[in-house]
Amino acid sequence: MSQKRYILVIDSRKCINCKACIVACRAENRVPLGHSRDRINEERRGSFPVLLATFEPEQCHHCENPSCVRVCPTGASHRRDDGIVLVTDDTCIGCRYCMVSCPYNARFFREDRGVVEKCSLCSHRLDRGELPACVQTCPSKVRACGDIADPESEVSRLLDKREYRVKNPQTGNAPQIYYLL
Repeated sequence: MSQKRYILVIDSRKCINCKACIVACRAENRVPLGHSRDRINEERRGSFPVLLATFEPEQCHHCENPSCVRVCPTGASHRRDDGIVLVTDDTCIGCRYCMVSCPYNARFFREDRGVVEKCSLCSHRLDRGELPACVQTCPSKVRACGDIADPESEVSRLLDKREYRVKNPQTGNAPQIYYLL
């Protein structure tokens, strides 16, 4: 069997903007108020009386070729063999180059600790065989997380049956969040 490679598949049509994913992430990862590792973008279209609001979850895309890793002068931003992009607090100097280079605005600066922080895909949970907090908590099952190298995984089955898109493919980062169409 090949090396694991974690990805997210998102079905935005199921998102009801309840923000359970954000609350679960903040609780699981002790994210301070005023910051978030994930967010929900809202788009409103139409005019009264025909209005439409769509919600699209957003976070770090755990890119295959992440620009944040390329620009980090200390190696604090790095990509694990399983595809998860992380920041090591002990080596982060807070220069914020990674924040500027990220096309997904997925990082923030922790003033209280002087480091940059981002979604870790709850790697500590994945390492224990659990789902990320945002995936497990979502009442609408908007997100699916799994190993794309496993053809029997939920994410493989979802991508096999449906059309999808990735955001900003022109950046060359090879984002690993797939939005179902």
